[in-house]
Amino acid sequence: MKKKFNLMFFAGLLAVNLLKAQSPVLPLDTVLARISRTNPALLAYTARASAQNEYAKGAKSLDAPKISAGQYQTPYSLNPNTGSFMIQADQMFTNPAKLKAKERYMQGMSAVTEQEQAYLKNQLLAQARQNYYDEVIIQKKLALVENTRKLLEYMLKDANIKLTYGKEKLSNIYKAKADLYQLDNTQEQLDNQVREQRVMLNTLMNQDKQTAFAVDTNIVIKDYEISLTDTAGLAASRSDIKAIDRNIRLQQLSAGVENSKRNPDFGIQAGHMFSYGGYPNQYILMASVTIPIAPWASKEYKANLKGIRYEVAQLQDEKLDKLNEAEGQLATLRLDISSKKRQLKNYWQNIIPALQNSYKTTLLAYEQNTGDLSSVLDGIKNLQLTRMEALDRLQELLQLQVAYEKENERY
Repeated sequence: MKKKFNLMFFAGLLAVNLLKAQSPVLPLDTVLARISRTNPALLAYTARASAQNEYAKGAKSLDAPKISAGQYQTPYSLNPNTGSFMIQADQMFTNPAKLKAKERYMQGMSAVTEQEQAYLKNQLLAQARQNYYDEVIIQKKLALVENTRKLLEYMLKDANIKLTYGKEKLSNIYKAKADLYQLDNTQEQLDNQVREQRVMLNTLMNQDKQTAFAVDTNIVIKDYEISLTDTAGLAASRSDIKAIDRNIRLQQLSAGVENSKRNPDFGIQAGHMFSYGGYPNQYILMASVTIPIAPWASKEYKANLKGIRYEVAQLQDEKLDKLNEAEGQLATLRLDISSKKRQLKNYWQNIIPALQNSYKTTLLAYEQNTGDLSSVLDGIKNLQLTRMEALDRLQELLQLQVAYEKENERY
């Protein structure tokens, strides 16, 4: 009897593996790489950073020259003998220090965008890892359901044989059938969950939502519970904190722009006048300079510089807050990971073996006609439910692992 049950177990696993073989296996690394290359949200950030870099190239451009022409000091007469017709050109030359400061500021904007993209990428890849691991757990549950189905079908077949000899109750036959029908609902629910995970992963990879693929069910459990948090390493790895650093740098560049407003701009004006009435032609050639240190002109950039200092202080406090929050979150996750591992160990080493022994005892009694089918069915159901609970704890552990990697930005 035990050999037959072993055959049923391996047959169930074989059936599930054959179903998986129909679709190509897509490793987690491949899924993450495709998301990094093709996700539209990430591509949008790439386009924005490219646009900002292009804008920076034009930051050192000068204002367009101005050309004007017309009568100059000419009387209202059809044939004037005084005045002149003038052609004039004006050009302002922005101070080179201002242009360089503006260019550096605009170049700094793309650096902030790149870190914002990295932050979004971390969120998307963490979501993909979670969806992938969820499907792995679902596939393991489906294998467990298939194994339980084979056991119940064999028990039902054996019970029908005993029923013909009056050694089994009809009520137990119906109970076994009900358990089989219940498995159909469980399998349908799990199959639908698989379809949902596929849609979410295909959406993240920006491909046909119905694209079929199989997941690699080999998972690696990391020992994050023994890790130590390095504040400097955390600040260097997290893109949201690096984005704050880039914003601080951007504010400093903005301060450079405001400081450059103290420098004067220069201009030149040239004009030529064709005089009427035989008078000699005349010209204009003048240079101009702005005086930005005038009290009524300097108020704006002085106020902006003070405001920027407050902005920098706010960003520095925000950075410290995020680091503090991340350290607390990582410490909590390490405790949760350690607890989940202890629970899983208790399931695999104590709870499930005890239920297996209980099931084997009732099965042996049934084979020797000293027990009933109902007890065997209860043993099968309890064992299945407990194994499902163990897989739920494994899924929770993987969720904690993904959350830990997300906080540390490891992908």
